[in-house]
Amino acid sequence: MTLSSSIDYSALYKITYGLYIISSKKSDKLSGYISNTVMQVTSDPVQFAVCCNKNNYTAGLIHDSKTFSISALQKDTKDDMIRLFGYNSGRDVDKFEKVNYLTGLTGVPIVTEDTIVWFECELVQTYDVGSHLVFIGKTIKGDTIDINLEPLTYSYYREVKKGVAPKNAPTYIDISKISKSEPQQARLSKYECQVCGYVYDPDDGDSKSGIPGGTAFEDLPDNWLCPVCGTRKSDFEKIN
Repeated sequence: MTLSSSIDYSALYKITYGLYIISSKKSDKLSGYISNTVMQVTSDPVQFAVCCNKNNYTAGLIHDSKTFSISALQKDTKDDMIRLFGYNSGRDVDKFEKVNYLTGLTGVPIVTEDTIVWFECELVQTYDVGSHLVFIGKTIKGDTIDINLEPLTYSYYREVKKGVAPKNAPTYIDISKISKSEPQQARLSKYECQVCGYVYDPDDGDSKSGIPGGTAFEDLPDNWLCPVCGTRKSDFEKIN
């Protein structure tokens, strides 16, 4: 049997990840972002690899300060936290203004809100992988906030919270690549948020806003907002 060179993009959803907040600072500038690409790469010393889009404000802070922190998020992390760190830029928003955090030994901010465990790292290596940078950090401090909490996984975030990876994330998938491979049948159109990539599926509706399944996008109230990033209905585009 000869395999084709095509990719079943829906298969990528089965690769497992956690969800984390990666934070850093330079002078008085603090920032952080949601990441689902964090991996322990050595045990002695304890080192972690984190991946960050080159366009992310935090990438520059990590590069310049040579430090970063990792906060492992809990299963019931508030949507506001995901929205703040996942769909806003530190260039425009002070993400730490109303968030609980510690200041690490290096001065790096460490998010403690909705966090199970955290680690403070010193940058030891950086790898350029095209659109993203992979930072390798040696852990100099780590602590547990509540080991009894369950971690937030990408699978739970996507399937239960109906969240999606931002377009800057290394795991972002263009939904049209999946939609094109689905059987064509008469169905209501899906619409994609042009800010965060969330897809409104009329078959599912939006339980967070009390929108039942079977509601066409065109029938949503004019004041309806994206349940992931809070953007307006007018910022959605049809994808099928």
